[in-house]
Amino acid sequence: MAKTPLQTDSAPRPAGPYSQGIRAENLVFVSGQVGLDPKTGQPVSGDVQEQTRQVLRNIQAVLQAAGCDLSDVVKTTCFLSDIGDFAPFNQAYREFFPNDPPARSTIQAGLVSPWVVEIEAVALRP
Repeated sequence: MAKTPLQTDSAPRPAGPYSQGIRAENLVFVSGQVGLDPKTGQPVSGDVQEQTRQVLRNIQAVLQAAGCDLSDVVKTTCFLSDIGDFAPFNQAYREFFPNDPPARSTIQAGLVSPWVVEIEAVALRP
């Protein structure tokens, strides 16, 4: 199976030895994204909702580089630094997946400050 690394200036550059995403035939794997604004290189200010929105915009940018969009996402794995943020996180998440949301796992994880949310995604390329 051929795999193609994805790269776009519309999402943050990787901070380590990994790709923003990988396209493998008709599957797209997006690496965990955080609330970093790719234009400024700075974390977005605000709460879990603002970070969630930026994370999903970053995921959307990587998906676009692969020729797909959020409607093609079949699975997300979501990491919250505080599971107490679950309700406001869900409100922001729902804005990006209003209909037929993907399968999802959400867990509390020890994220590095200032990050309060990280999301990775798998999409099925049309």
